[in-house]
Amino acid sequence: MQNFWNKIKLIWTDKTLRNKVLFVFFALVLFRLLANIPIPGVDTIALTRFISENQFLGILNMFSGGGLTNLSIIMLGVGPYITGSIIMQLLTIMVPALKKLYHEEGEAGRKRFTQYSRLLTIPLAAIQGFSLLAILESQGILINLTSFDRIVNLVIVIAGSVLLMWLGELLSEFGIGNGVSLIIFAGIVSSLPTQVSQLWFTFDQSQIPLYAMFAVSAVLVIAGIVLATEAERPIPVTYAKRVRGMKMYGGGSTYLPLRINQAGVIPIIFALSILLFPQMIGTFLARFSQPILAKISEILLSFTQTSVLYAVLYFIFVFLFTYFYTAVTFDPEALSTNLQKNGAFIPGVRPGASTSEYISKVLTRITLLGATFLGFIAVLPIIMQHITGIASLALGGTSMLIVVSVVLDLMKKIDAQVSMREY
Repeated sequence: MQNFWNKIKLIWTDKTLRNKVLFVFFALVLFRLLANIPIPGVDTIALTRFISENQFLGILNMFSGGGLTNLSIIMLGVGPYITGSIIMQLLTIMVPALKKLYHEEGEAGRKRFTQYSRLLTIPLAAIQGFSLLAILESQGILINLTSFDRIVNLVIVIAGSVLLMWLGELLSEFGIGNGVSLIIFAGIVSSLPTQVSQLWFTFDQSQIPLYAMFAVSAVLVIAGIVLATEAERPIPVTYAKRVRGMKMYGGGSTYLPLRINQAGVIPIIFALSILLFPQMIGTFLARFSQPILAKISEILLSFTQTSVLYAVLYFIFVFLFTYFYTAVTFDPEALSTNLQKNGAFIPGVRPGASTSEYISKVLTRITLLGATFLGFIAVLPIIMQHITGIASLALGGTSMLIVVSVVLDLMKKIDAQVSMREY
């Protein structure tokens, strides 16, 4: 405890560290203010009802940081930027030049790669903004709009998404932690007071055992997320001794930390994007009165998060995307080449192709645990919803995973900053 208070004291006495913390605080306050500035022509009552009944918009609302609740100017949130970054990373598989840019050209290459992701954000925001505004207008949420109003609203939401992307990058550069993750985290946490107040006003003494079960389950899930996020498989690495002149260098030993959950929360985002796509199409087709289109819309909308088929497909997609994303972002061959260039080797394994094969085998085995864990976290709220019949738990697992992961990452980076200043 004494060490904790010493760290807090150091944060506020060190000017640079204090400015970083204050910058994060004021940036998040600005973000929450932007999330409460609505675009013109919104029917708030119809909006509240539609979001509560639509799982697709519920997911978008979470990743927009709550900006969709009021149809704010940042209603798209960081979704287009995240989508653009994911697309760019997937393109590294198909475009060798992008793979070389990202993996082999160092910091300058990564900056150019990030710039391409920023540029891709703009057309993605235009597509997502146009589709979402069209769906909302068809549901009677945006009313009395002229063609000029529609163009203005589209420009506003595109600019809001770009502004939020810029704010997230400022947080990463001048604050502490990953800016985009902090924005999503702030949006999730900002909804907690509303959820607690709803629980307080609907409190039923006969359901105390159920509330206790929720509390115990939440503690166990958080403990599991922390364990899976922090768990890693160390691979021992030895550096060969080198003689230069009359001196000998190297000869040390270290290890490569391979994380069990190498992909983070990205596989869940991938899976949700695919599984919620039918519901988005169904919502769009519901505006038409033709019998065939109405039937298709009814079938698509029946594929909700309450169905067993949805839960099974959700688990399978998260499992497969975990392997896929790990393969995209982690290159055992490049790692093996870098080890060989630096005179390092894994004891008992020949350098080169054998090292790459060994790392791939270890990574495949530990990713099995990470993929199973992510799939379980993804479907856990659905399981709890079937047991209890409470629909408000539909987004709990994903939200909890994001919140815990961001808090752990933030704590590590604060500790690193504090340790650097202590020495």
